[in-house]
Amino acid sequence: MSGVTDDERALVLRRNRPWTERYPPGVDWLLDIPVRPVHALLDEAVACFAARPFLDFLGRSYTYGDAARLIARAACGFQRVGVRKGVKVGLFLPNCHYGVICYFAVLKAGGTVVNYNPLYAERELLRQIDDSETDIMVTLDLAQLYGKVASALAATRLRRIIVCRMGAALPLSKRVIFRITHRHELSNPRYDDQHLSFEDLIANDGAYEPVETAPLSDVAVIQYTGGTTGVPRGVMLSHQNIYANACQIRSWFTTAAPGRERLLAILPFFHSFGMTGVMHFAVSLGGELVVYPRFDPRETLRAIARKRITVLMGVPTLFQALNECRAVSRYDLSSLKIAISGGDVLPGSVQERFIQLSGCPLGEGYGLTECGPVATSSNPLEGIERPGSCGLPLPRTTVEILSTQDPGLVLPPGELGEICVSGPQVMLGYWRQPEATAECLLGGRLRTGDIGRMDADGFLYFVDRLKEVITVHSYKVYPRIVEDAIRLHPAVAEVAVIGVTDPRRGHAPKAYVAPTPGALLTDEALRTFLADKLSPIEIPRFIEFRASLPKSAAGKILKQAL
Repeated sequence: MSGVTDDERALVLRRNRPWTERYPPGVDWLLDIPVRPVHALLDEAVACFAARPFLDFLGRSYTYGDAARLIARAACGFQRVGVRKGVKVGLFLPNCHYGVICYFAVLKAGGTVVNYNPLYAERELLRQIDDSETDIMVTLDLAQLYGKVASALAATRLRRIIVCRMGAALPLSKRVIFRITHRHELSNPRYDDQHLSFEDLIANDGAYEPVETAPLSDVAVIQYTGGTTGVPRGVMLSHQNIYANACQIRSWFTTAAPGRERLLAILPFFHSFGMTGVMHFAVSLGGELVVYPRFDPRETLRAIARKRITVLMGVPTLFQALNECRAVSRYDLSSLKIAISGGDVLPGSVQERFIQLSGCPLGEGYGLTECGPVATSSNPLEGIERPGSCGLPLPRTTVEILSTQDPGLVLPPGELGEICVSGPQVMLGYWRQPEATAECLLGGRLRTGDIGRMDADGFLYFVDRLKEVITVHSYKVYPRIVEDAIRLHPAVAEVAVIGVTDPRRGHAPKAYVAPTPGALLTDEALRTFLADKLSPIEIPRFIEFRASLPKSAAGKILKQAL
């Protein structure tokens, strides 16, 4: 804001964005975010920390300088097989160093990354290849992954597979053992015009042709939504969307020391939270990524203790699993200084237990794929905490609560409505879906489809998905409120509430409950417990007990599957 005094500037921010008054010290809402491509994050880190550790995959390490040279060679290789602006390259990989190398290499080559969930069934894989117009796919030589991609060569537009050898990714001490113990799980593809090994991809001098990028309009990543409430959509994230969100997160945690932090990469990189909240955040810091291909509670605790992890990003089910691991008391978690939960509602009991066990404050954030993904976050180290809140809007981000009846009406503090977000991280739109884009992006605001409220200080409280609200006798029942009450029962491990057809009420809440191991819980006992916690229409009419509830690869309960 040029031409105004600092006092006038502060007054405008307080009046329109009250959350700026509660920001951690040193954080400015008017953050200066340069206009740059995503791979500039890497170039900036390499310039400052070339000799510092960057990637540690199951014990095999790479410095920033090592990775930069590999990425340049991979970028050159991608250009030689036809990657240029507009060409989509899919990454069908679990977390591994190949994913990080190929991600930045594709962007440097001028292409667009399409992230794929390696747990996809073949039908889902084929649908996304055709929808995204993916031409080249990067995957591992593991039979369960390569077999699906190989089938897609004949059934889709896919024209080439880059095959990465899992054994070659491991330290020498583990490589021989892996080849012996896992030989039946490996594929041995015939390398031809449609197949290229990663070794052949990088068999060059790294002299790729730099591509001029338009950060504000060029699509860096097509990131598909989780599909938890419908068919997945391809979210077009520009280079600037991603670069800006990394800068916003980096500015929020002022105690994070450049070149000194170690982040545990358990969240999958193919999910937007893992991609930006872990990978991009680490690179923006010049931090080290300690990468694991899958989540195992005991292995995660061991990694935190042995690798002296300082930053842990996760989902509520991850933190709950760590809390419940019998071996948790054996591990020293004192190195942790930043822990943030996102992707779903963080139960207060899970938060309190993790803080008690680790000594590390655990904050909560809010976001969605369509906004890069982070929109709000708490900062338990430096900021003010509000129980049940998912924090304050990040710098350059505006969050408003709009009326569900009149989308143009901004509601006052405390009232429930649709959460709407605007800021530099908000997507360009949905890939090949102009009508859905127009419906979602109104007047510069992203309509999230989530119900929430903001208090007078600007703290956001997520309540529920708009599509999941249950109408019972014309009354609104919010599944999140019912779930929170059920979680208070000590015998409940997991719960999900959905709306089902009811002949008398039209619709009624149904609860799926997974009791804690060894606990005995009945319908009658649970309803009695809820009698003074919920209104009669909120108490589930139907209760189904299950050993566990279905979850996505990111750990979110899949209500659609229920």
